[in-house]
Amino acid sequence: MSDTIFHKDFKSMPWWWEWWHPNSELSQDPPAKTDVLVVGAGYAGLSAALEIARSGGDVTVLERGDFGVGASTLNGGAVSGGTSIGKGFSGKSAVQASQMDAQMSAMLHDAAESLKQVETIIAREGIECHWHLRGRFVGAFTPGHYAELAKKVEAYNQAAEAGTRMVPRERQHEEIASDYYHGGMVVDRSGQLHPAMYYGGMLKATARAGAKLCANVDAQRIERRPGGGFTVATSKGPIEAREVVIATNGYTGDVTPNLKRRLVPVASHIIATEELPEDLAKSLIPKGRTISDSKRVLCYYRLSPDGKRVIFGGRARFTQVPPEVSAPVLHRYMTDRWPQLKGYKVTHAWTGNVAFAFDYLPHMGQDNGMHYAMACNGSGVAMMTYLGWQTGRKIVAGSKGPVNAFDGREFPTVPLYGGKPWFLPLVGTWYRTRDWLDRKAA
Repeated sequence: MSDTIFHKDFKSMPWWWEWWHPNSELSQDPPAKTDVLVVGAGYAGLSAALEIARSGGDVTVLERGDFGVGASTLNGGAVSGGTSIGKGFSGKSAVQASQMDAQMSAMLHDAAESLKQVETIIAREGIECHWHLRGRFVGAFTPGHYAELAKKVEAYNQAAEAGTRMVPRERQHEEIASDYYHGGMVVDRSGQLHPAMYYGGMLKATARAGAKLCANVDAQRIERRPGGGFTVATSKGPIEAREVVIATNGYTGDVTPNLKRRLVPVASHIIATEELPEDLAKSLIPKGRTISDSKRVLCYYRLSPDGKRVIFGGRARFTQVPPEVSAPVLHRYMTDRWPQLKGYKVTHAWTGNVAFAFDYLPHMGQDNGMHYAMACNGSGVAMMTYLGWQTGRKIVAGSKGPVNAFDGREFPTVPLYGGKPWFLPLVGTWYRTRDWLDRKAA
């Protein structure tokens, strides 16, 4: 291990886990029968179960490990209000784009509603998770990227009420103590929280509502029963259920192969710095916003909730690699933006999977009779909470038709893809090359 960036007390685990650590304290043995069985105890799974249980429904949640071991406690804690939606509409003709305006507006509206749902759960359940609506600054990697961001401002403000505006390069230091970007876009309606504490609060709320939570139970096979409903074989015996919800997102496996082949699991890597001098920490992001950028190989970062360190994430690699590989890359990305941090070391490094869809859009719906909510595309805190909640509402109401703009949409895949993204290293190399060419041309 390099002794140039790693702190002597370095830990290969999320810094978030110093505050709330995955556990199985609320776990119980799975029942033989349940009305609704949720596979996956992340934000989406818990949100669905919470809504069903609050409505008096009989619901059971399975997690194959301890509660909180997945991406719900491994992310950066940024909460988007809708500005991450829309990549799936790029590259369309003018006619196609015109036809999609209404769909896009509806999606932006629902994405904005997803942030409201996070706020609702936090307030209603009394979850202490350092929730703040401080906004986001999206740094433009090139002047061309600045122009592209500027084109989106009106749509974001009209459909998502995002409070979006452009900040030119000469005023950039109002947002970030860096000359790395060519200006950028401010989104006022964007939040941040402590993802593990939010998760822990949701877990307790779901148990309080009456859901059965079962940790360290692996769903192994799902079969439809001739008379209706499902039998789910698990590592602790079979479970009969009237409805099944798949909420496995970036960890979707062979138990649902048709969903697995529609998702691309991409690794996202994060580091936390040692505690910084108070004046330095306060100067980095004067307004305390979350920062992201317009690169293809993007980075996202913020100050920790206590304001003492930088939490810096990005695509150090597109696949899982150890901290010895990812942390030096992220440290270099960080000091490219903030040369003033070159002397500060890394205390924590970790990684988790996000799930991308081939159309870059979130999805919920039904597959072979099972409900699903997945494909966060790297912005899952609000969207997975929202789609889980909407799935729960749909089950409680017995709704058959779509309940939002993401429900029941075509969920695409590509020929010969089975869910193992062998092409990711090639994509990563291509994206880095494109970023390099864009920057050089700028």
